Amino acid sequence: MTGYDPSELFNAVDLTGVVANALLGGAVARAHRFDIVGFVVLGICSGLGGGVLRDVLLGTGFPVALTHPAYLPAAVAASTAAYLLDLRGRRSRQVLTVADLLALGCWSATGTLKATSMGLAWLPSLLVGVLTAIGGGIIRDVLVARVPGVFGGNPLYATVALVGSAEMLVCAQAGQPILGMGLAIGSCGLLGLMARWRGWTLPGAAQWSLRRSLVPLGGLPLRYAATLRRPGPRRAAAAHDIPSSPSPPDREDP
Repeated sequence: MTGYDPSELFNAVDLTGVVANALLGGAVARAHRFDIVGFVVLGICSGLGGGVLRDVLLGTGFPVALTHPAYLPAAVAASTAAYLLDLRGRRSRQVLTVADLLALGCWSATGTLKATSMGLAWLPSLLVGVLTAIGGGIIRDVLVARVPGVFGGNPLYATVALVGSAEMLVCAQAGQPILGMGLAIGSCGLLGLMARWRGWTLPGAAQWSLRRSLVPLGGLPLRYAATLRRPGPRRAAAAHDIPSSPSPPDREDP
């Protein structure tokens, strides 16, 4: 009796992520009233863009998105389905969110593992892993001229990908890449859902200020202290005068 091959499950999660992100790209295309060409382009970029960025950065030859027999057809089919079907219902969005977060862990792990196998140090390996996971969403948002969702104001996404990349890095160095893949998928899915449920976000720069404080201790130099403070009435009123781009309709952190 042959043992179970966990790579089959990982491949299934990987392909599911391509489909889910292509559908998310289609949701953005629908919000902008694009035609079928716009749906397909955004779907392909959203579902496959991160892997293409990874392979181009690592210089491993043709991107896997172009050589794998299922990736490109799956992205095109999902984009077409998003064009024909309105997937803005609550249940559809919940399913897509779960699939996207599972893929986030899978892609962050595969990107990190591929980078370490090419001999990169730990920091660039983490960078490649995170870019693999969030690169497609960034490309999609840039194509529709909006600030990428991973830049802030949304539930944690890039941070979750960083956790998955770090787990794979540790497990790969210990000679347990399959364990790292499983941990990354599970933890990214759980942390991502918790971030959306609890509304976890990173603090924005506007919440912090650098205040100079004098220390009256016999000729000692000035001391700087970073303090967290709420904006006063004038500052809050000024903040409302600054135009901001609308938040993404589909997630993200991205």
